[in-house]
Amino acid sequence: MNTDTARAAILAQIRARQGRPDALHAMEARDAEVDIARHIRGPQPQLGENLTAAFTAQALSLQTTVARVVSMQEVPQAVAAYLLEQGLDTQGVAWETLVGLPWSEAGLLLEWRPPRDADKLGLTGCFCAVAETGSLVLASSPATPSSTHLLPQTHIAIVPASRIVLALEDAYALLRAELGELPRALSTVSGPSRTGDIEQTIVLGAHGPYRVHVVIVDAA
Repeated sequence: MNTDTARAAILAQIRARQGRPDALHAMEARDAEVDIARHIRGPQPQLGENLTAAFTAQALSLQTTVARVVSMQEVPQAVAAYLLEQGLDTQGVAWETLVGLPWSEAGLLLEWRPPRDADKLGLTGCFCAVAETGSLVLASSPATPSSTHLLPQTHIAIVPASRIVLALEDAYALLRAELGELPRALSTVSGPSRTGDIEQTIVLGAHGPYRVHVVIVDAA
């Protein structure tokens, strides 16, 4: 039994014990949709029309490094250049959604699986990115596991410029429009993992990657 099936079974048992018929559940779901549609957003940031530039500026302020390429075919070379510049290993794991790119031609050795303890590099795409905060929004699925951007020391994300939205509210609206419901795990990544718990000194890599690098693709 997969996670979604198990969740549906548990919720069905709860409704049954409460004596709540399925028809009532469907009506409540429709009412919730109406409430969401009526919601009035608060003030939105004024970032101008160039969301890519706004996202880049915010990402850099979070210690995310950024590269930009014209097409998806240029992504592997951009990734290889970053790893070479940083003196990092060119071997790692990646989402299955990236399998069609010329990684080996760029000198990269990737495996299409969730990471294990020894894996230092994780490559992902993203569901979208948020210009206001410089954040990545990643939705989990069997082909896009959350562990790929959580466990390795280096996280590299591929961000199509067309998937950069203004604010977090826009990201959630896009999730509802395209996925219909939230995935099992939804992550908002705002730069490398950090903590200031010890003597209020910021330390990177405390609970996740030491470094986050973004490759923005103009035409994806």
